[in-house]
Amino acid sequence: FADIFHNNCFKNGILPIALPQEQVDVLMKDAEKGSNARMTIDLEGQTVTTSDGEKFPFEVDAFKKHCLLNGLDDIGLTLEKGTAIDSYEDSLNQSRPWV
Repeated sequence: FADIFHNNCFKNGILPIALPQEQVDVLMKDAEKGSNARMTIDLEGQTVTTSDGEKFPFEVDAFKKHCLLNGLDDIGLTLEKGTAIDSYEDSLNQSRPWV
């Protein structure tokens, strides 16, 4: 994937998975099964599983994985640190009340 597309996927809650062409070919053949085709994406285990149970591992950055698993966007990440931010602002107000 191009870097911009790749990063935008994560910002929009989409997991971009890059696999070797041979594995993509297996998945495409599996998709030809029509309504019997089932593909499972396991983000925690970082695998794609075919209808026949064949598993393909994929890589994902640990931080981006954390964000996807917890439904966090940039605002959500900031809110996770709310207590630390409040504590910093309190200490800043005490040490530099003129700011």
